[in-house]
Amino acid sequence: MMYKNTRLDAIKLRRAGWSYNVIVKKLGVSKSSLSIWLRDIPYSPNKTVQKRVRDGLMKTAMARHEVKIKSINKARDMARRDINNSSNRDLMMAGLGLYIGEGTKREETVHIMNSDPRVLKLAIKWLRTCFHIPPKHFRVKLHLYPDNDIEGARIYWSRISGIPLSQFEKFQVDRRKDKSLKNRKKLPHGTAHIRIRACGRTEFGVLLHRRIMALINELYTHTRV
Repeated sequence: MMYKNTRLDAIKLRRAGWSYNVIVKKLGVSKSSLSIWLRDIPYSPNKTVQKRVRDGLMKTAMARHEVKIKSINKARDMARRDINNSSNRDLMMAGLGLYIGEGTKREETVHIMNSDPRVLKLAIKWLRTCFHIPPKHFRVKLHLYPDNDIEGARIYWSRISGIPLSQFEKFQVDRRKDKSLKNRKKLPHGTAHIRIRACGRTEFGVLLHRRIMALINELYTHTRV
């Protein structure tokens, strides 16, 4: 009889919107028994249970966020220590990695393209520091979309790169129909292409490109890839 009453009490509590955990505490029965008794009972959590679930999810999310923030801050501290101990060789390696991903390989001209201003700044610093290229040898060509502010983009990339507008080449506007407005909005300033012009200096022309490609090949050899 007691068993039957407990089962009826469990059904009443479940229909009232209580969770298994609450029913277990109230009646002192196992979850395995409840799973048999209540398997055919419709369940809609009441406001108290809903609030507990929301609060639990919020606490879990906050805890995960705190762990994430601590991890990010730790990574930043480690990165600052690593970078503070960097050398010109490290800059050379970083630049070669950047060129492997973003630089031209087949054309025998030095040409790096990207839409991230930080990438372009690093590329320019690499070229100026490691190859001693004077500012007058840098050129910029912009790849834009019809809804970009052309003059605004030119001014933006000039400010980012430190390259005067007089050294900007004719821009290109991409009018292909398969380029959606959504994609164009991701690039409000278009894409910048940094080029090096020899201007009569052979060491900044084809030879510079061949030198960079030779460095990349040496990197591949030493890392055995």
